[in-house]
Amino acid sequence: MTSFTFNRFKLDFYSRTKIDPVKNTSFYDSALVTLRAAKEFTRRYMNNPHTDGLLLTGQVGSGKTFLACCIANALLAQGKILLFIAVPDLLDQIKATYDAKNENSVTESELLDTAREVPLLILDDLGAHNYTNWTRNKIFSIINHRLNYLLPTLITTNINLEDLEQFLGDRTTSRIFQMCRPYRLLVDVDIRMQMISQGR
Repeated sequence: MTSFTFNRFKLDFYSRTKIDPVKNTSFYDSALVTLRAAKEFTRRYMNNPHTDGLLLTGQVGSGKTFLACCIANALLAQGKILLFIAVPDLLDQIKATYDAKNENSVTESELLDTAREVPLLILDDLGAHNYTNWTRNKIFSIINHRLNYLLPTLITTNINLEDLEQFLGDRTTSRIFQMCRPYRLLVDVDIRMQMISQGR
């Protein structure tokens, strides 16, 4: 993923004729707006580490993770400190600390503190998983702390904005909308499949 850069984000994967029924714009135009927002976030963050974050939504294979990596790589190249982690992996790491046989010396508190306090947190794949009260509480703890201390967060999710509350609960959803500007990527065919069919 270190090779994912803004100049490799290809807008030709997004249809100019298919229309987003929510925003009444083409998939291409939505992607262009989202790409510009990602670049603008990178510029803003360089000048203000307490800027608003981004919420990138869209189905699987729409380029959300790629674009989040573009932001991460651009900022890492400038010496910025950040944490990029997939939400399921973070939750698995936390659960692993409960295992009595766990040989890893990292504690739940240390994992949560890292996610809460890192200057920039990128939570990838906040997907439509089975969110238990335990899961919701851990995510809320991270999001709430970051909102309170004005620490920006980038989130990628395949959950539609109108369905977020169903999975995450109203407290977490409200805070995400407070701290992140939402953008949407849509494709008619998974980009990975398009690349395979085009021999890229």
